[in-house]
Amino acid sequence: MGHNADSTRRFPAVIGGTLGRALTALCVVLFLSACASDQDVQIPDDPADKLYNEGLYLLRSKNDAKAAAKKFEEVDRQHPYSDWARKALIMSAYSYYEAREYDDSISAGKRYITLHPGSPDAAYAQYLIGSSYFENIPDVTRDQARTEKAITELEEVIRKYPNTEYAASAKKKIDVARDQLAGREMMVGRYELEKKNYIGAINRFKLVVTRYQTTRHVEEALMRLTESYMALGIVQEAQTAAAVLGHNFPDSVWYKDAYTLVKTGGVEPSENKESWISKLFKKKSA
Repeated sequence: MGHNADSTRRFPAVIGGTLGRALTALCVVLFLSACASDQDVQIPDDPADKLYNEGLYLLRSKNDAKAAAKKFEEVDRQHPYSDWARKALIMSAYSYYEAREYDDSISAGKRYITLHPGSPDAAYAQYLIGSSYFENIPDVTRDQARTEKAITELEEVIRKYPNTEYAASAKKKIDVARDQLAGREMMVGRYELEKKNYIGAINRFKLVVTRYQTTRHVEEALMRLTESYMALGIVQEAQTAAAVLGHNFPDSVWYKDAYTLVKTGGVEPSENKESWISKLFKKKSA
């Protein structure tokens, strides 16, 4: 009786253990089968032309450049190295530029040039890179590293693709960017002048007339050089700066200020041919 009772107590445990192991094994088999089935099922890619045209629709009809860029990126992702991918990549760079997502435009443009350096659209990709840096130029009170980068990238357009329509536009943007750099130097130079650090001021204004001579800031820079040299008692250099300013920009209001300044010091504007200022502008004229 005791034996049967013990058997009765143990029997459910034996059955439960065997059944549990069987169910566990079955679940594992079903799970692995499901995984295998999932791996076998392939979600087909959208046709490249369909994705591309959807991107064009978003760009042109919906005026949603950022969404269009994402759609063009899908062409490149789903159909890499295809002709559609090449077209979509340049459109992605353009769309990001239109959306003012300039860092993304730069990345797409650089990827295009890396993959398709000989393509007719490589010039446009390079132009988009330079223009993206250009559109993000900060004001003169901030660091101008991005301005320098814009000039570098736009100069690549002129150097590599001089006969394209983008070269002329790149040149205009370079002129604006260089004017920005000159403006930065002028701002610092004026600050140094105000603090009576005349040597520091001269170095800034000298940089403007040597490196950024074609910008609108050169007239003021020559007058500020006159002012700084007069303050230091280097009268001959002040006379030369004023004379060069008057010779090159006779109608400038800055020349009137420079003329008054040297006259107050008891001298007239007079060019010293051995001055660095005279030699610089003589070289420019030649």
